[in-house]
Amino acid sequence: MTDLCDRSATELAASLRSDEVSAADIVESALSRIEMVDERLHAFLTVTADAAREQAANVDRRLAAGESLPAAAGIPLAMKDVLCTRGVTTTCGSRILHNYVPPYDCTPWARLEAAGSALVGKTNCDEFAMGSSGENSAFGPAHNPWDLERVPGGSSSGSAAAVAAGEAVWALGTDTGGSVRQPAALCGVVGMKPTYGRISRFGLIAFASSLDHVSTFSRTVRDAAVLLSAIAGHDPKDATSVNRPPSDYTEGLDAGVAGLRVGVLPESFSEGVQQAVRDAIRSACDRLAGLGASVDEASLPNAEYAFSAYYLLAPAECSSNLARYDGVRYGHRAEGAGDVVELMMKTRGEGFGDEVKRRIILGTYSLSAGYYDAYYGQAQKVRTLVIRDYERAFERFDVLVSPTSPTTAFRIGEKTDDPVAMYLSDIFTIPANLAGVPAISVPCGTDQDGLPIGLQLTGRVLDEATVLRAAQAYEHDLGWAATPSLLVSP
Repeated sequence: MTDLCDRSATELAASLRSDEVSAADIVESALSRIEMVDERLHAFLTVTADAAREQAANVDRRLAAGESLPAAAGIPLAMKDVLCTRGVTTTCGSRILHNYVPPYDCTPWARLEAAGSALVGKTNCDEFAMGSSGENSAFGPAHNPWDLERVPGGSSSGSAAAVAAGEAVWALGTDTGGSVRQPAALCGVVGMKPTYGRISRFGLIAFASSLDHVSTFSRTVRDAAVLLSAIAGHDPKDATSVNRPPSDYTEGLDAGVAGLRVGVLPESFSEGVQQAVRDAIRSACDRLAGLGASVDEASLPNAEYAFSAYYLLAPAECSSNLARYDGVRYGHRAEGAGDVVELMMKTRGEGFGDEVKRRIILGTYSLSAGYYDAYYGQAQKVRTLVIRDYERAFERFDVLVSPTSPTTAFRIGEKTDDPVAMYLSDIFTIPANLAGVPAISVPCGTDQDGLPIGLQLTGRVLDEATVLRAAQAYEHDLGWAATPSLLVSP
């Protein structure tokens, strides 16, 4: 019999309301799974068992009293440890924040807590969300539940692994250049990045403010729609928040793709893409065509420059955002400093890992006098070209498809000595962050080693509904169901 923690949020919500199960039962199932597997998986940095049980008990009391509760009530949630939680340590996977306890909640969690969601813990991640494998965490890497010797992707590594392994029913992460969609692909779950500003960034500890998107992990597209509906919407605390009324993204979800115009990016089949991934994307395109969509080749002419532009823009914003960690106000404070300058240098030297230091140096250089126009300024121009490419593409197509990642999960340590090879894991996801358009990764099969492959669908700004509808139609028709090896042989 399937454990409760392995069921979808939609199924669990229905069971709760029909009195088949209690919220306490659901939460205990997730906590038991964490206890059973997380010593090997290392998806969590903090487990909030007592708080989750208290939240579940409150949901059960309210349901027993006849209250009508939101769909997220009682559902176990994991949250990437870059999202602030009042009274719960929030480390960003970094030594510099190992003891930081925020005095406030991020808006996404505030909304979910009000809806009755049960937070089971904060998840492991690349330090300050900088990485594509989870190996940059100061507290050791998370592992992929499909093969513990492989990475789960990054930077939202723990959230992806937790959902895939049933430690949480769904999770929040952040996506700056692919940090939700890429680990979703590598772990065989659904990763949804909405339009920039659709979900408030208030309480998100920033990496690159113009690129950061709070995003979701789930096991089904329908769950992604439910979770997005619960946390999206305008927030006056975030100046970049889109001022649009809340939507129910489950409406029209089952409308299908008949008549939908699907554009396939030719880079999907280029030399650097693993053969199994190419084959899976071709099969996905055929399946969409079989469902009634028109499928043709699309083009983003400047996407080849997006990678280079991103690795100037993101480090530049990182350099600015991380300047606040000085050892004075909060977080780690180095001992034995003779003055403020030495204190700051020692604190940052001890507190930041190699990848964070690399990006701070690169970003500071690109912003420096004499180089700003040649590097940062030029990268911003490329960003504008990418945005225009998407606008032109969406005149012809309703959604664009490509692989989420050019390869399946690679072995831990395989790319740590080659930063460029590591960065190329996000080659297909980065353009959507530069343009701020919505995109989703859904499982579309496995490779010869049984490792998951992800299909990425990208849509127009603020058109999450079409992206979700196309993903739902594909997911339903494929009927992909596979169990991570960790759960087959625990």
